[in-house]
Amino acid sequence: MTDDASFVSWFRQSAPYIRQHRGRTVVVVFGGEVFRSPGLPDLAADVALLHGLGVRVVLVAGSRPQIEKRLAERKVPSRTVEGIRITDERALVAAKEAAGSNRVELERLLSMGLPGSSMAGARVRVAAGNFVIARPFGVLDGVDYGYTGRVRRIDADAIKQRLDDGSVVILTPLGYSVTGECFNLSTPELAAETAVALGADKLVSLIEGSRGVTDGRGRLHTELTPEGAEAILRSKKRYAGDVRAHLASAVHAVRGGVRRAHLVDRRAEGALLRELFTRDGIGTLVTSELYEGVRDARLRDVPSLLRILEPLEEAGILVHRSRELLEEDIGRFVVVERDGLVLGCAALYAFPADKTGELACLAVSHEFRESGRGEVLVSAIEKRARAAGLEKLVVLTTQSTHFFRERGFVPARPKDLPPSRKRWDRRRKSKVLVKVL
Repeated sequence: MTDDASFVSWFRQSAPYIRQHRGRTVVVVFGGEVFRSPGLPDLAADVALLHGLGVRVVLVAGSRPQIEKRLAERKVPSRTVEGIRITDERALVAAKEAAGSNRVELERLLSMGLPGSSMAGARVRVAAGNFVIARPFGVLDGVDYGYTGRVRRIDADAIKQRLDDGSVVILTPLGYSVTGECFNLSTPELAAETAVALGADKLVSLIEGSRGVTDGRGRLHTELTPEGAEAILRSKKRYAGDVRAHLASAVHAVRGGVRRAHLVDRRAEGALLRELFTRDGIGTLVTSELYEGVRDARLRDVPSLLRILEPLEEAGILVHRSRELLEEDIGRFVVVERDGLVLGCAALYAFPADKTGELACLAVSHEFRESGRGEVLVSAIEKRARAAGLEKLVVLTTQSTHFFRERGFVPARPKDLPPSRKRWDRRRKSKVLVKVL
């Protein structure tokens, strides 16, 4: 596929997500490492693009490396206990300077609008303020954390007003107490509490040193439930950067009503756009929703079934089924769906008198094969057959004998088909396989 064709294909596929995200609130959090990288202008441009597409964006910008640099320059020791900074008066001064400097840098980049640049004509309006009410972390196990704080409350109404006015809101990890004190906050915690307070649609964490949450073999967890994420947090597996902190914040956000939380490698080109505007994204999604699963088919799925089945019918792999027949038989079908897109289907034709069912129309969209979805559909049909009191499952296939044999089906003869079923097609000469349930 040419570059032009690839762009057109990607842009068309992104259209549903552009519609979904318009008018929604997205909280994006990233560490101070971004400000030391050449990717900061690109991130600002991507934020401007989101804003231009009608997304309500809140940025939460960390400043840990900048704090460390200032402390080192002043020969002030940096003290942490289990990853939590002890903020004395000198560290608080460094935290204020670092947060202010980073905020100004973001404001500068989002104000650019030079012709010929990626920000041409953008000039995004920015809002910042005392939106975060904090309280002291206090003394824990005999350690006084000084001016390190926790989020007490987010002034959600004030932030929403700025978003309603068309601004991008910038938060830095500083909060203010009702007595006028300033506290240094955890950036992941601040982002999660902000997302919950705003009822945000998404929390996106641009993390350092990892492409997301991986398993023991280094394979990416593309999707986690809050329970699955909590099990990982209880494990002793080591993760690079602040993955654990951001994963814990993602769980907190989802538990608090945020629909989806994403952990994405900040260093990946266009990470923010690729996570939000492609179907599979590039990182780890934490959600309580059914992002992918098997369900009963509905009449509205018929166009999707036609799209999946027609190429296989044209290739002679499946028997042709008209739209009318699919509509008539839709109650026999199950589909596997991912984020609103039907990826595959299968049907069960039951012959109760023979206590036998036929697995038919097993198909998965070409671009989503080799990912185990066919096996998921077979399992769903087997479960449905058992629930109907059937004892055997038969299948006829011309191309997939080995697939079914690997899943417990054994070769049979045409005469083993249920007597009440239509006769075996001698022209197709399909292989018959059977599985005892």
